[in-house]
Amino acid sequence: MKKLSARRRHPLAAVVVLLLALAATGGLYAAFAPAGTAKADETAQSLAIEEGKKLYSVGCASCHGTGGQGTTDGPSLVGVGSASVDFQVGTGRMPAQQPGAQVPKKKVIYTQAEIDQLAAYVASLGAGPITPKESEYSPEGADIAKGGELFRTNCAQCHNFTGEGGALTHGKYAPTLEGVSPKHLYEAMQTGPQNMPSFPDTTMPEKEKKDIIAYVQAVNGEKTASPGGLSLGGLGPVSEGLFAWVFGLGALIAVAIWVAAHTAKAKKS
Repeated sequence: MKKLSARRRHPLAAVVVLLLALAATGGLYAAFAPAGTAKADETAQSLAIEEGKKLYSVGCASCHGTGGQGTTDGPSLVGVGSASVDFQVGTGRMPAQQPGAQVPKKKVIYTQAEIDQLAAYVASLGAGPITPKESEYSPEGADIAKGGELFRTNCAQCHNFTGEGGALTHGKYAPTLEGVSPKHLYEAMQTGPQNMPSFPDTTMPEKEKKDIIAYVQAVNGEKTASPGGLSLGGLGPVSEGLFAWVFGLGALIAVAIWVAAHTAKAKKS
């Protein structure tokens, strides 16, 4: 009987075993949950790349090559990154209707989900600029005045000082920035599409890009007012002088003709 009593477990033993089991379960979860999450993310990324490859084969491979290596009809996409794809396809510039000095903006034919898949595939071909997050390109809290200084220094030579766009050489042009989303403005500065130079973070930090975006939205946004009346395309003294010359001189000529005609009638009578 004494031996049997000695073998009996303490009343708290079951509680201790339960706590140890819960601790072990928690430890196992902590050990394996991150790996499981990472594996799920990797699987989702692989699926996106696979779907993007299918879209690429149909809409892009004829110009850029089956592996993105480029052809005589289109440049290599190795190393352009997901940001470049998001900009070019998200603004309708790609797929291009035909080769030319400048690929114009047109209606977008892919959904954002398909654009993300294409971007994932192209990004898998080689490291490049990554599609930015909203926190990176949101103009909230940016310095508009500083953005104006940066814009006039780096962008106004081509896009005009209010972002109305302008002509370049050999059929090329700087497009208007009116209606361009902050995301695409940021990506354009990241990647330097077509004739535009690129401004990576090493050249122009994220904060300065946000300041420029805030300035562009202030002077060329949907709610921008023109306190001086007609903006005349925002082209400055050239368009204003031309307007004054054509319409002002034309009005003077019309008045002179009217006076001469009425003077001649007065003399006849």
